[in-house]
Amino acid sequence: MQDQPHPGDHHPDVLAVHRYWDGKRRGREMPSRADIDPLELKRFLPGLILIDVVDDERRYVYRLVGTREVAMRGKDPTGQSILQGFFAPSLANALAILDQVVATRAPLFMHRDFTAPDGRMGDEDILMMPLSDDGARVTMLFGYTHHHLA
Repeated sequence: MQDQPHPGDHHPDVLAVHRYWDGKRRGREMPSRADIDPLELKRFLPGLILIDVVDDERRYVYRLVGTREVAMRGKDPTGQSILQGFFAPSLANALAILDQVVATRAPLFMHRDFTAPDGRMGDEDILMMPLSDDGARVTMLFGYTHHHLA
């Protein structure tokens, strides 16, 4: 994971999804899943990810992975634990990102370089945001990515 860049350094779509999340907080620390309306995010759906935070050894389970994200990964991890379906330099890196968002209960902006499954080099802007059903505990992670392939 690279140092978190200033949010303004990210792709405009990443910033638009963050503004959407922020607007759904309505004075709360984080919105709930019920606050997120897929119809309001139609143009961003291909890059969206929803991850359930679970209280067992799986830790995180992919609930929804957008079509662009599935194509980039070369597989659809929907329904899988992060332990099997992560797309990061390592499992430890993937877990550190998600653990940080859960611990801080705050969005995390990242930028990283990667190698696609087909061998092409790329870079991506990543945004991971917390959602909470009870206003206290993070119960889901709401992510968005914007990729650029060389």
